[in-house]
Amino acid sequence: MAFAASSSAITGSIFSFFSQELKAPQFGSFRPLDRTLVTSAAADSTGGRSLVKPVYAEPKRSDSIVPLAATVTTPEVAENVIEPEDYKKLAQDLEDGSPLAIIDKALEKFGNDIAIAFSGAEDVVLIEYAKLTGRPFRVFSLDTGRLNPETYKFFDTVEKHYGIRIEYMFPDAVEVQGLVRSKGLFSFYEDGHQECCRVRKVRPLRRALKGLRAWITGQRKDQSPGTRSEIPVVQVDPSFEGMDGGMGSLVKWNPLANVAGNDIWNFVRAMNVPFNTLHSQGYVSIGCEPCTRPVLPGQHEREGRWWWEDAMAKECGLHKGNIKQEAEPQNGNSNGNGNTAVADIFSTEHVVNLTRTGIENLARLDNRKEAWLVVLYAPWCRFCQAMEGSYVELAEKLAGSGVKVGKFRADGEQKAFAESELQLGSFPTILFFPKHAARPVKYTSGKRDVDSFMAFVNALR
Repeated sequence: MAFAASSSAITGSIFSFFSQELKAPQFGSFRPLDRTLVTSAAADSTGGRSLVKPVYAEPKRSDSIVPLAATVTTPEVAENVIEPEDYKKLAQDLEDGSPLAIIDKALEKFGNDIAIAFSGAEDVVLIEYAKLTGRPFRVFSLDTGRLNPETYKFFDTVEKHYGIRIEYMFPDAVEVQGLVRSKGLFSFYEDGHQECCRVRKVRPLRRALKGLRAWITGQRKDQSPGTRSEIPVVQVDPSFEGMDGGMGSLVKWNPLANVAGNDIWNFVRAMNVPFNTLHSQGYVSIGCEPCTRPVLPGQHEREGRWWWEDAMAKECGLHKGNIKQEAEPQNGNSNGNGNTAVADIFSTEHVVNLTRTGIENLARLDNRKEAWLVVLYAPWCRFCQAMEGSYVELAEKLAGSGVKVGKFRADGEQKAFAESELQLGSFPTILFFPKHAARPVKYTSGKRDVDSFMAFVNALR
């Protein structure tokens, strides 16, 4: 069984995630968790009170989401009057909890008013965990109309494997027609993916969530640079409204927040969980077909999404509450969230740190004494961080070879200059400055392993 590059070195076992709930690590069995109800004072993600009031009886269904479609419905029982929940405190209490314990608590508290958001990628493990709790659960997915054929086949496999019906949400046909007629089928390559995602994903999701009081996502802290590093295991949703309406009316559960990507795949293999066959072709993060490609050596998993855009834009809008600020961080001051000092990267004696003046002089020369390889980077960029080892190793191999290796920090106030004068499209951008040519040659391959870099350099020097 072949897996994506970022998941190939699988070690350890994910059973440690829920070992506290299991007395013995048998694959096919588990001890039911304690069903004791937990209640406390209400608060939203900033400490204020939440309007969400979990229920245990099946309520009158909202017409804003398609009919119930996963497993059996929750039996009708007398409605319990409970205190609103302090979700900030609950997140702290569950911070070290296993995904199984977190999902069990979510299903216990919200019953038929919560659903799992399933994208057709590795978040299928959410469905497996829900099954292990022994509780009824619902699953919904967004069919954008532009998914890979393999993803549609995977949906069918999941339904049959778990004996469920996925609740599909579709974009509004009139909105899609208007977008395509006015801007064409591939406008996102020219003006960004946000508009298309808003029509095909965000608005259908908004309709789905209006029929719920809570939802479960497969977000992980290690997934996306600058946007998901601080997600809690449970929070009052900062962006969408639930059944009761108004901000604070929807709870968002992220049971996999603290789980590493490799451990997800440990669990998939151990429990024989079905997975999208695209993963075996190098795909890690899977979205719509035109906007998703395999991850290549040296790349971060999220780099297979919207690869033509900057690293800070790797969200489609479903989790826009993760983005703390839209502005780029200033040089030397902050990371992708703009609020914490970040250490520099590519720091080695073999990599020359170029200033603005230095790279301007280098770019003006048309008869250089030595060829140069320069990376335009931002130290907060996870994609730049992912290729650091390969680039440093390359610099060591090229030492004394007649090719200098350098770096130029091109974010913040230097970004406009780098875009207009140095062909910066996204981070990282790699340029080769030949000895006897004025214009640098841009490295266009997504492969960032040492051998690929060396082939590029050897072809030009």
